[in-house]
Amino acid sequence: MAILAKGRIFAAAALAALMTAGAAQAAGQCGNDGSGFNAWVGAYQADAKARGIDTRPLQGIKYETGVIKIDRAQHKAFRGSLEDFMQRRAPASYVKKAKGYMKSEASLLRRIEQRFGVQPEVLLAIWGMETGFGANSGNKSVFGPLATLAYDCRRSAFFTNELDSALIIAQKGYISAAQMKGAGFGELGQTQFLPSKYLEYAVDFDGDGHRDLIRSRADVLASTANFLRGHGWQPGGGYGPGQVNYKHWNDWNRATIYQQALAEFARRIAN
Repeated sequence: MAILAKGRIFAAAALAALMTAGAAQAAGQCGNDGSGFNAWVGAYQADAKARGIDTRPLQGIKYETGVIKIDRAQHKAFRGSLEDFMQRRAPASYVKKAKGYMKSEASLLRRIEQRFGVQPEVLLAIWGMETGFGANSGNKSVFGPLATLAYDCRRSAFFTNELDSALIIAQKGYISAAQMKGAGFGELGQTQFLPSKYLEYAVDFDGDGHRDLIRSRADVLASTANFLRGHGWQPGGGYGPGQVNYKHWNDWNRATIYQQALAEFARRIAN
């Protein structure tokens, strides 16, 4: 990509960040406990409606203390050695299951690689580590957690943008509000897309007219590939430490041990 194009992207990203921060400020005062949550929600709804966003999915939401506790303790999930982490998130049973998918979904994975240039084992590693190949996608509405995190002062602007995006998904009918469920932090589907990433990278790969990251295996894997390709994944390039695509694990998850585990998981699947 040309330097000028990069400059335009960075400028657009900066403008988006300023707009999001402005929306967060307009929504009301953030807080570090639930005392001001209802007032914040009311202010957010007024601001969102003024921007043309339907806020009906927020009716009846409550401040979720559990979400804040988990958010504050996230670092604990990434402690220990790489092998300890692998045992928890990518055990031998997952490697075996992924190898099975390499065979049973060979045609789908081949078509995805041809279009996006992302190797099958990479997609299977993400799918397995995120939700156990779709088995643990979660059944919790995204709106309560997103509103709680948008109100929370730690990353208010970031999650206000995600809350906006989730409401837009429902408003446009991409996924019904009732179906927008995840593991508890506002993520959607079998590889846990944040709502803004759904809007940017989700694809309808099975051709049914819907970008369905909840039920469609084709859409899930192709959208994950599109995300990586959109962040600069080099077709056919290596993804281990020191190789051309290794840096793009960071685009998926910023935890170093998570990146190491994904690369190792993919290697074990491919071998």
